[in-house]
Amino acid sequence: MEKVIEVKGLTKKFKDLVAVNNLELNVYRGDVFGFLGPNGAGKSTTIRMLLSLIKPTAGSINILGIPLRRNRKKILRRVGAIVEKPDFYLYLSAYKNLEILGKTSGIEVDNKRIMGMLELVKLADRAKSKVKTFSHGMKQRLGIAQALLHNPELIILDEPTTGLDPEGMKEVRDLIVHLAKDQGKTIFLSSHLLSEIELIATRMIIINKGKTQVEGRVSELLSSDKLQVKFEFDDIEKAIKVLHGSRWTEFLQTQNTGNLIFEINKEEISLLNSYFVENNIGVSAVIPTRSLEEFFLKITREV
Repeated sequence: MEKVIEVKGLTKKFKDLVAVNNLELNVYRGDVFGFLGPNGAGKSTTIRMLLSLIKPTAGSINILGIPLRRNRKKILRRVGAIVEKPDFYLYLSAYKNLEILGKTSGIEVDNKRIMGMLELVKLADRAKSKVKTFSHGMKQRLGIAQALLHNPELIILDEPTTGLDPEGMKEVRDLIVHLAKDQGKTIFLSSHLLSEIELIATRMIIINKGKTQVEGRVSELLSSDKLQVKFEFDDIEKAIKVLHGSRWTEFLQTQNTGNLIFEINKEEISLLNSYFVENNIGVSAVIPTRSLEEFFLKITREV
């Protein structure tokens, strides 16, 4: 698979503070790549190094197969980014903002391109409206239109849904999926909203204290460890009696009204269910839970 971002041994020191410490990560073409970590983990510093806004202390960054250090301008022509909140001329229209931003960036943009971008982010009907009248969510979407204006191959988004209401978050989420799935863009997405990453990311990395903790496909990482599985019963007291003395008692985590919660591997779910059925216990529901939030907390607490 083609690597769109390849980072090796990336380190950034600010005097005595090591913000990023020998970081390794790989982003492949077509990924929606979730970039996760607690506050102070080094996420913003890493993004600034990827965009050559600050220089690494050590290590290497290759973007689109090219070393960033010697090819900054060539690479950035093929990259779109939003870092923190996008800035606009508030008293100018959405259309005029994109037109000016295109010209100042040295990009040839015509009416068709600008309106196409506004249509993509669902702002075409507000093309002539002054940006000062836009909601926060509309400004975020206009920022994405700005980042896409030059048709980049790689899009780097730093907390793109910060401050948005649920509807605005869904609009941005749907747009990211569309860009990856239908337009073949590679998305590098930094977010503290774990539920958002779980919904849209194909691969992810969790960093802590500037170091890589885990990297891989979201589906595989969330299924590789033990699950919290809730069993609901018609007769909870009978289920507890049958369970007593069996090997399954060591996996029991919590007993609630009408249900028992076990921590077991994925392949053991059917075995435990069969055990109850064979002992004439009516199981009304089996609900496995393994959220990214649980996984994230487990990984970051181990450091």
